[in-house]
Amino acid sequence: MAQPMTRAQAIAALTAPGMPHALEDATVQGRPVRVFSNGPASLRALYESTASDLPFLVYREERMTFREAWDAASRIGHVLVHGCGIRPGDCVAIAMRNYPEWVLAFSAITSIGAVAVAMNGHWQADELLYGLQDSGAKVVLADAERLARLTQREVRAALPQLQCLAVRTDALPPGVRALQALTDAAGAVPMPPVDIAPDDHATLLYTSGSTGHPKGVVSTHRNILSALLSWELDRAVAERVAGLEPPAEPPPQPGTLLGVPLFHVSGLHASYLASYRPQRRMVCMYRWDAEHAAELIERERLTSLVAPAAMTGDLVRVAKQNKHSLASLVTVGGGGAPRAPEQVRQIGASFGQALPNTGWGMTETNAIGTGIGGEEYLARPASAGRCALVLELKVIDETGQALPAGERGELLVRGTSVFPGYWNRPEANAQAFLDGGWFRTGDVAYLDEEGFLFIVDRIKDLIIRGGENIGCGQVEAALLMHPDVHEAAVYAVPDERMGEEVGATVYGRPGLDVEALRAFLAEHLARFEIPRYIQLAPAPLPRTPSGKILKRQIRQSALAALQSPAAGM
Repeated sequence: MAQPMTRAQAIAALTAPGMPHALEDATVQGRPVRVFSNGPASLRALYESTASDLPFLVYREERMTFREAWDAASRIGHVLVHGCGIRPGDCVAIAMRNYPEWVLAFSAITSIGAVAVAMNGHWQADELLYGLQDSGAKVVLADAERLARLTQREVRAALPQLQCLAVRTDALPPGVRALQALTDAAGAVPMPPVDIAPDDHATLLYTSGSTGHPKGVVSTHRNILSALLSWELDRAVAERVAGLEPPAEPPPQPGTLLGVPLFHVSGLHASYLASYRPQRRMVCMYRWDAEHAAELIERERLTSLVAPAAMTGDLVRVAKQNKHSLASLVTVGGGGAPRAPEQVRQIGASFGQALPNTGWGMTETNAIGTGIGGEEYLARPASAGRCALVLELKVIDETGQALPAGERGELLVRGTSVFPGYWNRPEANAQAFLDGGWFRTGDVAYLDEEGFLFIVDRIKDLIIRGGENIGCGQVEAALLMHPDVHEAAVYAVPDERMGEEVGATVYGRPGLDVEALRAFLAEHLARFEIPRYIQLAPAPLPRTPSGKILKRQIRQSALAALQSPAAGM
């Protein structure tokens, strides 16, 4: 053991000039930020500098090293530039499952100076059409399922100039070319040369679109790389504080399970892009299945997993059945939505040596914001952690004034990983950004005296009952503490006398008794916070592909059910 440091000492030592994670003040696009002095200047530089002969991509029986992946991406880059006419700044879309080609296409697109548009794989034809038109993508790489939607007559008619490259299918509609045939014809070729600046656009990801059309979140190479380096720095700080020393022998190669769609920032950044520098294997799945995931973790001896709360809950149940020990797991990270405190404790008790970690972040912040893990997280299961060192947080009231520690208000964030703005949405940008580069997150939160962040709710998720503010997240967390409740969504129900009442839809074990559930809640919530209306769902609650519950849809169904005396509420 080395001599433990205080957090302040560790930060000062690790970010000093000349250190790998040295930080310096700068102004980027008119905003004051802290930048990493010694990190890669672009994603292309990241890929090239890590192209080793260690295993990288695993999908079923297919395996590819980091070097092989770079060579394959170079062939795709050659096809895009010389076969499709793509130039720096052009948008190229990816619409497919978490196949290895997703990763190869992304690294190719971002290495030739183009913008990778990560299309939601669950989008249907009209939604894909919207995303392609909004982004102005010139090429789309698609698998068979997405290709069937893209080649519908109305889509092709609306996008006559769109070039489609097919992946993992022999059924080629008219005008569609097979990517494999094109890369085979290209042979062994280098990545086309191009100059990429740190603040050039790299990605275009779409928000979940739970209300209206989704907004395109455009990020730069610097935005993304600062997020990846920030996670590295956080980990190094934690090791210095704990007094850990580098192992005498090189440890086995780490491995992670890709449990989140790559079009989501958690899958793209935390699972995929964060694998390059630590040379971490990434195992891809055709679709999420908890039993199969547990088998892969054991077979491949994977050390980490990033997954939404619902998926983590699935694995907890598998582990409790004693079918799989999941002994190789070291960390189980969150993504998409916060975990209930009870699930945090279950991870610590169910996964052998694995400790949970999580954080607060957004697509707009490139997945970072705050972080917390290990024993610190187990001691503060309701917290999202401390602020990343390349970001600043502030909580304000309705007048825009900063609030002191412990007081709830809207959370603001600014810093190096924060996106420059929404794609072609000047009116949204005007509403989202305040003076000084502060971005309005729309989250209700507070910071405690030690700087730990606590997310209370989304601003639109606040129930006001008779003048009392009720955070939906707090009520959901209490519901999920009941051993027979698997999922819960809490929302406002209009009420003539109180203004709003608390409603909840829960999915749980058959035979769950509503009155017994209310009695259980009485031990954890104030009386006014206990849902007046509880609906039992016959199936798992609907979610977005990123794992967030579709609360608006659930609420609409529940309000309609209130009109029926047999609704079960």
